[in-house]
Amino acid sequence: MSEYQAPLRDMQFVISQLTNLSNINKLPEFEDATEDLVADVLEQAGLLASEVFSPLNQPGDEHGTFIENGVVVSPPGFAEAYQQFSDNGWQGIGQSTEFGGQGLPYLLHSAVAEMWGSANLSLALCPLLTSGAIEAINTHASDELKQLYLPRMVSGEWSGTMNLTEPQAGTDLAAIRTRAERDGDHYRIKGQKIFITWGAHEMAMNIVHLVLARLPDAPEGVKGISLFLVPKYLPNAEGNPDEHNDLKVVSLESKLGIHASPTCVMSYGDNDGAIGYLVGEENNGLACMFTMMNNARLEVGMQGVSLSERAYQRALAYAQERVQGNAIGQQGRVTIIHHPDVRRMLMQIRAIAEAGRALAYVTAAETDMAHHAESANAREKHQSRVDLFVPIVKSWCTEMAQETTSLGVQVHGGMGFIEETGAAQHMRDARIVTIYEGTTGIQALDLMGRKIMRDKGRAIGELIDELKVFGDELNQQGGELDRIAKPFSKALSALEEVTGWYLSRVVEDPYLAGAIGVNFQMLVGNVVCGWLMARSAVAAQEAVDSGSSDIFYINKIKTAVYFAEQILPRCEGLQAIVKSGSDSVMSIEVDEF
Repeated sequence: MSEYQAPLRDMQFVISQLTNLSNINKLPEFEDATEDLVADVLEQAGLLASEVFSPLNQPGDEHGTFIENGVVVSPPGFAEAYQQFSDNGWQGIGQSTEFGGQGLPYLLHSAVAEMWGSANLSLALCPLLTSGAIEAINTHASDELKQLYLPRMVSGEWSGTMNLTEPQAGTDLAAIRTRAERDGDHYRIKGQKIFITWGAHEMAMNIVHLVLARLPDAPEGVKGISLFLVPKYLPNAEGNPDEHNDLKVVSLESKLGIHASPTCVMSYGDNDGAIGYLVGEENNGLACMFTMMNNARLEVGMQGVSLSERAYQRALAYAQERVQGNAIGQQGRVTIIHHPDVRRMLMQIRAIAEAGRALAYVTAAETDMAHHAESANAREKHQSRVDLFVPIVKSWCTEMAQETTSLGVQVHGGMGFIEETGAAQHMRDARIVTIYEGTTGIQALDLMGRKIMRDKGRAIGELIDELKVFGDELNQQGGELDRIAKPFSKALSALEEVTGWYLSRVVEDPYLAGAIGVNFQMLVGNVVCGWLMARSAVAAQEAVDSGSSDIFYINKIKTAVYFAEQILPRCEGLQAIVKSGSDSVMSIEVDEF
């Protein structure tokens, strides 16, 4: 059984060659974020991930979590690992220095988050939710709440959660029933929430819940939802956890994967009502929560990358060790990595992991520029790209993780179906990432509606124009890069054609966005990832042309060629599927199924 090793070389390559780090560290907030500092941070994060988080992954999966005497019991070693994580300042790596953070770019936060997810997804979910809660509080809460809660959350001393849905609601948040009543300078919260990741545990001194609820006079629907900060322990005058709030964990869900992450049913206000504090304005809670949701969607997309990378490492290690059969040109029995079909599967996982990493890191860098670029026009331009890419990162990276982790099991053959190899855990853990923080279908509706229809295709049109310029330049490269240029050109043409087709028909077909959205966004993801893999190959070729014989650059080009020849051709199939429209999807009436 191989343990996780951080892919530091590829992380550093993507950051230096694709994310415009040189522009980010010119910003006043990020002047210290040099390539040397990035390398040092990644190396230290890699040690924690490999030596502390990773050894707990499979034992944590086997142990799971349970409730004992009203307290959630985490797997052995988790509390100590979380304490080490917090003590070393990792929770605050991308947070403002105003609240005790390190003030480094979100890009660097994203890169280390990839390592946490690869090493131990269940444990990594706790700081992930805290990061999102920090973002929502920092953006929308009062100064008083910020000063009290953020330093303790940024340090990792207190953790955070997101409380959205309820048993009867699911994705339809308009149906939530949790109530909030005004009581002086605070509110009393009563209701039940489900699917609360790390909603109860003893690893942190306090847990800060962000809870959606309705006021008695709130309008119907999502416009009547407010957001409240509800701590597990009410802070005393010194800001330390004191009286237990009127909330409790009711039960833990028994899940397919992420067994070591407690997914809680939480009850608020069984007695006098849980004390909560308004975040943002009354009846504007969903907009506030979406700050946290968008943060979490990028983080979950990164989890898809994390699981693809971990599946690759484990499958590769097994293929290099497992002896079985004969191979052309080899004497005697060989390790299975000599077999072409195993090589195909390994290349598939590798190419998807590297492409997803590039997509997620570039989006993280765009996020930094959207928040910190000096001019308003520049911030608006970068935010437009972030808005377009968020559903792509979330959907493409997580859907492709289903493919990579399944292939990881397949490389192991029958042993992949046996839990002791660990390959099955990655596949089980991966199944949730297409679901939480908005399913793939919801991401598709976001892309087709808010991100394409709302601006009449402006943002995606600008992206296509940029990719066409790059494609023309790629066509001039020749050599091995010519094998990338032709598939990329075909894929980009498919995207441009179906985008225009969609915009010309969506108004007259109310079912169209929902029927074709998932396939359309996977097409976009393939093309954007093909672009980034091609850019990687160009950068690697420049290094080779300058005299480098480093196998890393040579293999970077070969992996990009594989992506172009083996994955980009899917775009033409997706083009045909999308253009079939909604007719066959909607052809059977509801009561005829």
